[in-house]
Amino acid sequence: MVSATLPSEAYLPGSVTRSVKILVVGPFAVGKTTFVSTMSEIRPLYTEESMTAASEPVDDLDATPGKTTTTVALDFGRRTLNDQLVMYLFGTPGQGRFEYLWRDLARGALGALVLADTRRLDASFAAVDVVEGLGLRYAVGINQFDGAARHPESELREALDLTPETPLVTCDARDHSSCTHALITLMQYLLTTSGPRGALL
Repeated sequence: MVSATLPSEAYLPGSVTRSVKILVVGPFAVGKTTFVSTMSEIRPLYTEESMTAASEPVDDLDATPGKTTTTVALDFGRRTLNDQLVMYLFGTPGQGRFEYLWRDLARGALGALVLADTRRLDASFAAVDVVEGLGLRYAVGINQFDGAARHPESELREALDLTPETPLVTCDARDHSSCTHALITLMQYLLTTSGPRGALL
């Protein structure tokens, strides 16, 4: 009989009584998998598959020519916020053909962080439309890729057609501190917004 010992971080403290589910959404190659990996305290679950020639006509690689894999189901991570509360992060596939998965993953979600890339802001329009159609409150995080242009917040808000109350933050999906700031901004917005989803699970 072979036994295995799981790392201590695999287990939640016994004091945890509440959880919150957050979606991390956005277009193809915007950094969702990286964001979930950066924020997860456990080894994240990935559903990455190698890209094939069949995807070349539909997956735009102009801004990310070195990308060789893509999420085909979800990314999953966990972050314990305090002794009683844990956050579960669900990263969605970016391509429109996986939109049906977004709808399934959105069940029970408190809100969403929509990641965007200034090199192709128009690619984020569909993600915002889907999140709004699902009735989820959300914040937008501009993932600052190396070499990408920087723009004033007012220009970004106008380009993304955001309402004044929708939080807009910048982050680097590789950096824990800036990702934490993005999630804190989202959570503060969600916890001060009334509505049927405005309570922790």
